[in-house]
Amino acid sequence: MESMLNKLKSTVTKVTADVTSAVMGNPVTREFEVGRHIASGGPGLCWRIYNGTKKSTKQEVAVFVFDKKMIDKFLKFEKDQIIDSLKRGVQQLTRLRHPRLLTVQHPLEESRDCLAFCTEPVFASLSNVLGQWDNLPSPVPNDIKEYKLYDVETKYGLLQMSEGLSFLHSGVKMVHGNLCPENIILNKSGAWKIMGFDFSISSNNPSDAELKYTCKEWEPNLPPLCLPNPEYLAPEYILSVSCDSASDMYSLGVIMHAVFNEGKPVIQVNKHDIFKSFSRQLDQLSSMSPAMLSKIPEEAREHVKMLLSVSPTVRPDADQMTKIPFFDDVGAVTLQYFDTLFQRDNLQKSQFYKGLPKMLPKLPKRVVVYRILPALTSEFVNPDMVPFVLPNVLLIAEECTKEEYVRLILPDLTPVFKQQEPLQASNMILLIFLQKMDLLLTKTPPDDIKNSVLPMVYRALEASSVQIQELCLNIIPTFANLIDYPSMKNALIPRIKSACLQTSSLAVRVNSLVCLGKILEYLDKWFVIDEILPFLQQIPSREPAVLMGILGIYKCTFTHKKLGIPKEHLATKSLPHLVSLSIDNNLNLNQFNSFIAVIRDMLSRMEAEHKTKLEQLHVMQEQQRSLNITNPGKSTEDIKSSPNSGNQIDDIFGSTGVNGKENGSAATPSQPNRVSLTLEEKQRLAKEQEQAAKLRSQQPLAPQTIKPAASSSSQTKDLTSSLVNSMTSLNSLSLASSARPSPVQGTTMSTFPSSSPMVGPVSNGFNPGMGFQTGGIGMGMRPSGPGLYGGMASTTSTPNFGALAQNQGPSGLTNRPPDMSALDNLFTANKPKVSLKQIGPQAAPGGSTPWVSQFGSAQNAQTQMQGVAVGMGGMSSGFGMQANPFFSPQNFSQPGAAPSMKQSASVNNDLQDLFG
Repeated sequence: MESMLNKLKSTVTKVTADVTSAVMGNPVTREFEVGRHIASGGPGLCWRIYNGTKKSTKQEVAVFVFDKKMIDKFLKFEKDQIIDSLKRGVQQLTRLRHPRLLTVQHPLEESRDCLAFCTEPVFASLSNVLGQWDNLPSPVPNDIKEYKLYDVETKYGLLQMSEGLSFLHSGVKMVHGNLCPENIILNKSGAWKIMGFDFSISSNNPSDAELKYTCKEWEPNLPPLCLPNPEYLAPEYILSVSCDSASDMYSLGVIMHAVFNEGKPVIQVNKHDIFKSFSRQLDQLSSMSPAMLSKIPEEAREHVKMLLSVSPTVRPDADQMTKIPFFDDVGAVTLQYFDTLFQRDNLQKSQFYKGLPKMLPKLPKRVVVYRILPALTSEFVNPDMVPFVLPNVLLIAEECTKEEYVRLILPDLTPVFKQQEPLQASNMILLIFLQKMDLLLTKTPPDDIKNSVLPMVYRALEASSVQIQELCLNIIPTFANLIDYPSMKNALIPRIKSACLQTSSLAVRVNSLVCLGKILEYLDKWFVIDEILPFLQQIPSREPAVLMGILGIYKCTFTHKKLGIPKEHLATKSLPHLVSLSIDNNLNLNQFNSFIAVIRDMLSRMEAEHKTKLEQLHVMQEQQRSLNITNPGKSTEDIKSSPNSGNQIDDIFGSTGVNGKENGSAATPSQPNRVSLTLEEKQRLAKEQEQAAKLRSQQPLAPQTIKPAASSSSQTKDLTSSLVNSMTSLNSLSLASSARPSPVQGTTMSTFPSSSPMVGPVSNGFNPGMGFQTGGIGMGMRPSGPGLYGGMASTTSTPNFGALAQNQGPSGLTNRPPDMSALDNLFTANKPKVSLKQIGPQAAPGGSTPWVSQFGSAQNAQTQMQGVAVGMGGMSSGFGMQANPFFSPQNFSQPGAAPSMKQSASVNNDLQDLFG
């Protein structure tokens, strides 16, 4: 690495030293920065060519430098002759102005060490390109060493030479006198330019029809730089000391031969014996063999032969040469047209630019990039022409590398990105850029995308043209990953939403939704939930395409791994919105099915998530309950500290005390003794209940009391206790955790007067002092009177039945046989149901609604939930299952059958069927 740096340092030092020694002190350096040595040109390739820039404007130039050290070997008067000849040539070039002549930017300046002048940017001389590398930097630059002329470049270059000679001969009345590859310069765009007017000859009679030129005699003793190149000089110049415009045409013929023969002229001339060489040349030219012109294209071969004729009168003039078929090449004509565009009006230019895309693929890339592209970008100053020029520039950009695009094209495109006037042209420019957005994004650096491309996209979203808006919405997802998040959040998304809401075009609205759906993955979850999903509810139209677009955004958000919709949002906003949209009359069957599929998926996930949450909560409650069981000391203290806590714990654990004592164990004073049934007693009780149910179905009992069977008083007491305790078994269905805080004690739930007697003060698990109303405990059961529906339901979804078998009345009532009239009313068949109207203000008797009557007849032989207080998620218990459309009435009654009590297992199954 160090060696490479040293080598680079030495190279830079050497170049700097060369430039410094050659140009130091020259006035040119005051205004221009001199750069790298790139080429050589002029008579004998004596001029070194450097690239440079103007200090004030940073304009690129070429600096021609003649180092006087090159002629140190000559005598002083010879040096002066050489200097005078070079000065004369540059001064003559400076006075002449034509597109085919090298343009001088700064006139010749002389210092003690050198001569220097500045021209338009230059690539190399034709002599360098053809393999003459004299006075070039060492090593020879690769771009010159590897440079090969394309056919179109050769044709158009020779055409340019013919046009330049035509200007000199017809316009200036001048003969160049030394036209050769050294004096033909290729500028940076590839155009061929004439220089080297050191030996030019002006006409003596410019106003006459027949021009005459005075030619100097050849002086072989002069330094070579004071003489023209004899290999390209016409024979009459040497042999007869005469010349005219035809002499330059002979030189053009030799150049054409050299270009197609690797830089070799027609005849090699011995410069030490110039006269003999030219005498032999006359004989060869007079009998020119076809082999000498074999490498010249056939369509130009005859004309080259005429140019090389010994007789000047046979040679075509410059105007005639510009019209030969050889130059009627499509590429050459295209390049020629570019050179004359400044003479055309806008209509002619627009027609030419429209057809140019067909021609560009036929031209070499180098010609397109360095010859055509500069001509196109120069038209960007004309706003009316930009829409016609821009497609061609972008077509060229596709063939360029990223480095070439950034260096040659992007600087000229940047002002066009911001062009907004005139409006029609601005809209066309936006449309063209949007169509080529993939090109711009792949080759434009990120900073330029942010500063130039994105503002243009924002303008396109706000454009008045629907076509531009549609195209912009289609291409935004292709480069969304290149947009920084703040720009997307604060600039792009609001404009897309605005376009969707404000447009009157269905296509724009649908494309806005599609665009949002495609860029959701680049947004964060909460931005989508807070900004995108609420926006969907603001869309006014209900066309099927719009509805499906809305559905698509919901689906993408719902299914995307990074996004997702919380179950709370699903339940309260997303699902209600989608359900309302799904029944729109504009949807067909397939579209409706798509809505339903998404809605089902959302419901399933919401159910699964919430169920998981409840299961986890249940596990936590069970764990807390286990902790309370394994810590009896603390439970005992809690029981002693609260008179009601003992009742609640006894409800949960049955007759087993807190300390684990069973049947007959000592109970606390606040807890009454409870009978624990054996398995045989429970089986016998079940049979007796079944027999009692059959008897009641055959012969209904009185509503007040249930008479015991003909048995002993102890059997009656056991049966009553068994019935009461069997109610306690229902506690296993929805047993609340012992960790649940004790409900606030209140008054009884009887708001309306009950016509049925109370079976003592019975606790419902929430209000210990609640009276046990006959017929008023079941959810959806037949009440005995209109006063059943009183009080409020618990907010829990599962009622607590444990307290139904617990007596919290006075101690004197503990051992008294319970009043069974409530149970009698509970099992009494064919009682009228209570409608919603009976719950509210009472209407006039005698009226019944069809809705209530459909549940009026008893339908199910088994009353599923006997004595269960309703607590369905905040719904009043009086509302019951009759008013819930998700429950079927046939689950509760069946015609012709009397209700009967079932064991708690069946009740558990029924509850599971109802509540999942």
